[in-house]
Amino acid sequence: MDRKTEPDKGGQSRLSVSAPSDGFWSSLPLGRDVMVLTHDINGLVAFSKPSGVLSHPNEQGDEARSLLQVPYELEDEVFTWERKGGKPGQLWLLNRLDSATSGVILAAADPALATTIRAQFKRKQVRKVYCALVFGAPRQSVELWRDLLAVEKKGGVVRTVATAGHIPAECRMSVMRVGRREPRLTLLRLEPRTGRSHQLRVQCAKRSLPVVGDQTYGDFPMNRAFSRLTATKRLFLHSMETTFDYEWRGKTYSFAAKAPLPSEFEQWL
Repeated sequence: MDRKTEPDKGGQSRLSVSAPSDGFWSSLPLGRDVMVLTHDINGLVAFSKPSGVLSHPNEQGDEARSLLQVPYELEDEVFTWERKGGKPGQLWLLNRLDSATSGVILAAADPALATTIRAQFKRKQVRKVYCALVFGAPRQSVELWRDLLAVEKKGGVVRTVATAGHIPAECRMSVMRVGRREPRLTLLRLEPRTGRSHQLRVQCAKRSLPVVGDQTYGDFPMNRAFSRLTATKRLFLHSMETTFDYEWRGKTYSFAAKAPLPSEFEQWL
């Protein structure tokens, strides 16, 4: 971000931050097959993250398989690197996806903007749409799923269950396409209204609709059979759309990003 001084209403100077130039976005140290989907005039950016790529490095040596192939500060949630000419480069991560999940992930080139957007995530003012390829088919084409989840974190590992919990989870499910061959597969559109750890995978599994390729909550024998049949091992969960409005420096902006559905999601239907 470029910084400059400009007068305020009282004639005093103040520090303002201008959005990054196109050169900043085109020179990002992107991870493997990561793409910039869109960015706005304030420095908000959306990436398309492939399955298998980390949202950020978790420990030293993870940079090569991360969203950006540079060091990451966990406390401040920021990527930091040196740009050409010695200028510093920084991007603040706004949300995360499990490494096995593909799709839209957001960042900001301004720390104050990052704080603003993170607050919107916490207030559930960000609309997200996922697609999931699941084994089986739901009874209804549209359903509202409500569950009480229990989330446990031990040794850095998260596990979520849909029984004996007290954490509310809600998601709107609609059928996009039903397969006509074996194994029976269905492509679902999932719109979570809460953002719990592993929520969508657990809610699908509870309804006997395990996400294809889910190695934690899925149907393991069916995963193995599907992998042998298709030579595909990925988790078939994709963050397809993220949209919201936000207030920034006295103005309202709309932001929308869409990551195209990977071809393999419909290839096996």
